[in-house]
Amino acid sequence: MRPKNKTKEKAKSKNQKREKKRDEREFSFQVQYSSFLLQSPSLSQFHVANCQPLTTLVPPAAVTSSNLFRERTHSVHQYLSRWVYESGIAFHAIDNDSFKRFVEAVGQFGPGYRPPTQYLLRETLLKEEADRTKNILKKHEEEWVLNGCSILTDASTDRKKKKKKRSIMNLCVNFKEGTTFLSSKEESDEAHTGNYIFEYVDKCIEEIGPQYVVQVVTNNASNNMAAKGLSKEKMPHIFWISCATHIVNLMLQGIGNQSKFKGVIEKAKSFTIFIYAHHKTLSMMSKFTKKRDIVRPGVTRFATSFLNLQSLVEKKSELRDMVASEEWKACRHTRV
Repeated sequence: MRPKNKTKEKAKSKNQKREKKRDEREFSFQVQYSSFLLQSPSLSQFHVANCQPLTTLVPPAAVTSSNLFRERTHSVHQYLSRWVYESGIAFHAIDNDSFKRFVEAVGQFGPGYRPPTQYLLRETLLKEEADRTKNILKKHEEEWVLNGCSILTDASTDRKKKKKKRSIMNLCVNFKEGTTFLSSKEESDEAHTGNYIFEYVDKCIEEIGPQYVVQVVTNNASNNMAAKGLSKEKMPHIFWISCATHIVNLMLQGIGNQSKFKGVIEKAKSFTIFIYAHHKTLSMMSKFTKKRDIVRPGVTRFATSFLNLQSLVEKKSELRDMVASEEWKACRHTRV
């Protein structure tokens, strides 16, 4: 019986030592957190303003370490979520790797961290980040020298402001590691002639180095084709490749303009416009299709037309049941 008693005494002694160390850790945390609150008057005032005692963030010593960790984590989550809601920050920003690294850095810093001022954010820290980005681009430039690169052109028009439409042309560099933004130019006051596009692209090619550029990728617009001809005369070793997406878009546009498909596409447009124009018909559509939309937006309006046709075919049975239902007949919007 004595060996068993000794084993029990040893186990009891280990448990007592473990509980003592846990209590010491919890007490140390309470002391550190209390000193942090004393150094943070804004945090103390926030608790007073919200009628929340400061002790709510510090669990009693009797609470286990696992419960302590959960309560501390939940309290931090509350402060973080409140900041996200008040600042209007998108929820997916929480998955940003930079944010996760920031949280890790704050945790390693410990109590007493003070956020930067607005001046630091818009001046000093912004310049430092710009310099860091330039250093990263230097590594990309080394890759351009080793394996070459492609220049991608893209032009867009800001249609949100009808009185002040801005036409912007962007140039990007594609290489083995991915795609990097190179240059952007607003050309609202300039005619988008072939010569104008050629001069802009040629300037960027000279900055990179003509010997490192393999090809230029652009769409099939007439002004780009004119720029292609000028480039062939000066730098015949650089290929000008048509954008595959733009080619497919032109193919869909040509198919949609054929009489065999044009009427079907117009009928589908009229039907979807009618459904989405009235809240009653939209509610019925959502009910019969189990809250699935019949409109599928694509990258371009020509792709959208065919995606919508596919969606209507997939939901053909549900839409038939909808227009044959008593609810459809009773709706005032569907009466002829």
